[in-house]
Amino acid sequence: MQLPLGNLRDRLAVVPQIGRVEWIGVRPGRAEPMIVVDEAVAIAERGLAGDRAVKGRVGGTRQITLVQAEHLPVVAALAGRAVVAPEQLRRNLVVAGINLVALVRLRFAIGDEVVLVGTGPCAPCGKLDTLVGPGGFQAARGHGGITAKIERGGRLRRGDVVRVLGPAGAAEGR
Repeated sequence: MQLPLGNLRDRLAVVPQIGRVEWIGVRPGRAEPMIVVDEAVAIAERGLAGDRAVKGRVGGTRQITLVQAEHLPVVAALAGRAVVAPEQLRRNLVVAGINLVALVRLRFAIGDEVVLVGTGPCAPCGKLDTLVGPGGFQAARGHGGITAKIERGGRLRRGDVVRVLGPAGAAEGR
């Protein structure tokens, strides 16, 4: 793949890495523990089936949350822990192999069915000092992942490939 040498906008639109879904979890309610699943159904403009986000308003920017697998050991180290489990960070997906921050304002596919649009950074959960331990909130700052909208729903599975489709608003066939 020839990478663009032009302006910053062109460079930001090209993400040659291919990622992989390592973990999936849903939060049935505000204070309830995460439920770890091998697959989930993404509902367009809503969230993941079984997740509390589905109960929210249609069309929000935080329909699904993703965190970088490579950041879990960083958060653990900064919090003084040997390990931080994905469910402690309360995100829906853990993705490896692709820089999630690069996906903000881009359309990206997960597997063969689901299309998301990265909407912004995901601030750490206020519960992290309890879930991870003292300092968990500060350890996760800058490592909280991203939020996304579900443009096209479908089934997503652990092991699915994550790949960039292009800038938001440049949907297939438009």
